[in-house]
Amino acid sequence: MSTKSNEKIDPRAFRDAMGCFASAVTVVSTTTDQGQAVGMTVNSFNSVSLDPPLILFCLGREATAYDHFLAAGRFAVNILRQDQDKISNSFAADGANFFQTLDPEVSAMGNPLVPNALAVFDCETEAVHDGGDHVILIGRVSELRHDADGEPLLYYRGRYCAVSP
Repeated sequence: MSTKSNEKIDPRAFRDAMGCFASAVTVVSTTTDQGQAVGMTVNSFNSVSLDPPLILFCLGREATAYDHFLAAGRFAVNILRQDQDKISNSFAADGANFFQTLDPEVSAMGNPLVPNALAVFDCETEAVHDGGDHVILIGRVSELRHDADGEPLLYYRGRYCAVSP
């Protein structure tokens, strides 16, 4: 299926085409003004710069935790492991309360971390940019860790999948 440049892009067609891009599944996390841990499943995550170390994720303006992420000035990105699809689904369904069912570690910056994540980036918000129905949060990485031997949880064409050898 193709769309001509003078036609309006159908949102479903755009979503289907974007589904052809396999992406790692992440949970972004922060805290509310009252100190409650909140998180949400996100697959719009990317590196921006090596020097300084910057990353980004896109946050929907309608997201329940939208105001918390903007107000906190900091966040963590937790890249999920291949076997953490239930964690992804739970944060997608109720990220405001799902942390209460876990025993999260807290980062040096005060961000809640998903236990046993494949990689974690602890960030201070560097910039927020308009991105249509989303905002683009750019974070300056202050601390990170990763498991060099683990495998990521991937999302491709609307479903979870794994890296094949």
